[in-house]
Amino acid sequence: MTPRTPAARGPVRRGIVLSAAAAVLAVPLVTAPAEAAHTRPQPRTGFEISEGARWTGQAEEQSFLAAVDRGSDRVSVDRIGTTKQGRPLQLVRIGSHRPAADTVLLICSQHGDEPSGREACLTTIRDLASARDRATRAFLSRTRVLVVPTANPDGRAADTRGNSDGVDINRDHIALQTAEARAMAAVIRDRKPDVIYDLHEYGATPPYYDKDLFVLWPRNLNVSDRVHGESRTLAESYVRPAAAKAGYSSGLYGIWTDPVTGDPIKQTAGDGQERILRNTSGIKHAVGLLIESRVDALSDAEKADPALNSRRRVHSQLTALDGLLTFTDENRGRIAAATAASRAAGFDDRGPVRLGGADNEAPEAGRVLQDPPCGYRLTRAQFDDVKDELALHGVASRRDGDGAYVPLRQSARNLIPLLLDGRATYHLTSGQADTSC
Repeated sequence: MTPRTPAARGPVRRGIVLSAAAAVLAVPLVTAPAEAAHTRPQPRTGFEISEGARWTGQAEEQSFLAAVDRGSDRVSVDRIGTTKQGRPLQLVRIGSHRPAADTVLLICSQHGDEPSGREACLTTIRDLASARDRATRAFLSRTRVLVVPTANPDGRAADTRGNSDGVDINRDHIALQTAEARAMAAVIRDRKPDVIYDLHEYGATPPYYDKDLFVLWPRNLNVSDRVHGESRTLAESYVRPAAAKAGYSSGLYGIWTDPVTGDPIKQTAGDGQERILRNTSGIKHAVGLLIESRVDALSDAEKADPALNSRRRVHSQLTALDGLLTFTDENRGRIAAATAASRAAGFDDRGPVRLGGADNEAPEAGRVLQDPPCGYRLTRAQFDDVKDELALHGVASRRDGDGAYVPLRQSARNLIPLLLDGRATYHLTSGQADTSC
C-alpha cells in the first residue's frame, strides 16, 4: 500500500469527528488551519518553515510555544523539570479546566533520535489551540489534552536515543533515576490521565518488519482487564483504521511476520516489562498506546529527498493522532469507567500480582504472587533510599518503628510488589513481606 504524500492527504474520519483536528490532516503540513487564517497568522515550527528539510530546534520550539500560549486562552505552558544540561521539560495544557474532564496525555519523542512524534505534537498543540469550529470547541470543553512536546530535550539536541547520560528514558519508568522520567511520573501522579499516548519511531527490517506504523497496547499482566481492553480497542478500532484510511499500512510492534501469510515469526520487542512507559501507564490505570512510525525511506524519491521522507513520517503520526482523538471523543464513558475501576480495584486487595509474563506469554514458574502479602516493611535506610521514588509513583506509606510500612491496600497495589519485592526484575529495594493478614 502506497501512502499519500502530505500535500495530497485527505481527512481521516470515523463517526463523530473533531472538525479542527480533521482539518489539520486535510491540509499540507506547511499551512495554517483554514478556520484560523482569517483571524491572525499562526506560528509555525521550524519543520514547517523548512518544509521538512530540518527538524524544529529548541529555541524555535520555545518561541513557537510562547506564541501559541499568547494567542489562545485555551493553552498554558508549564515547566515540569530541567534536564541535566539545563534544558526545560515542559507540559502544555489545552482545553478544559473542569475536574471531571477526560484527560489525554501525549508523551512525544522520549528517544531523542525519533523526532517525528515531536513535530506532530507541536503542530497538534497549535491547531487545537487555534481551531474555531463548534465540534472542536465542544471536544475541548470536556477534554484536557496534556502534551510533553519534547520528553528528551538533551537527546533531541544531540540526536541520540538516550539522554545526556546515555540512559534510555523509556526504560526508567520504574527506577525514576532520570530527571525526564521523574517529571513524567509526577505528571501521571498529579494529573491522573485517562489515556497516555507514547510517540516513537523505528527502523524497518524488510520484508518481515516494515509497516508504515506499528502500534502496541500495555501487555503487562498487572494491567486491569478493562484498561487492557480499551487500549486494544484504541489500537485496533481507531488508530489502525485511521492510518489505513490515509493509505498507511500498520502492524503490531515487536512482532515479525511472514510477508506472504502474515503469520507471526518471532517476537523481538514489545513485551510486558513494567519499566517501559507503555506498560507503566497501564499499571497506573491509564488506557495507553505506543505508536511507531517508520524511519526508513519508502521510495527512491524519499531517498533522493530527505524532506519528503520526514514529511511522510510526521504525516503518518498525525493520522494516528486523529484516531486517538476520535477514540477519546466517542468512548468517554467507557474510558472513565475503565480507569476508575482500575484505580478502585487496589483497595479491594484481591487477586494475584504477576512479576513477569505478558498478555501473549505466561509468567515463568514462581513469578506469580497468588496470595500477595499485606504489605512490605522497609528499614529506615531502605526507606530513605527510595522514599522519593515511592512518592513520585503515588505510593502511600506510613511510619513503622524506625522504618516504614507500605500497605498493598491502595490504588497502586499492583505496582507495589514490582517496586519492593526482591523477586521482581526491576525492584527498587527488597522489602520484608508482611503475610500476617
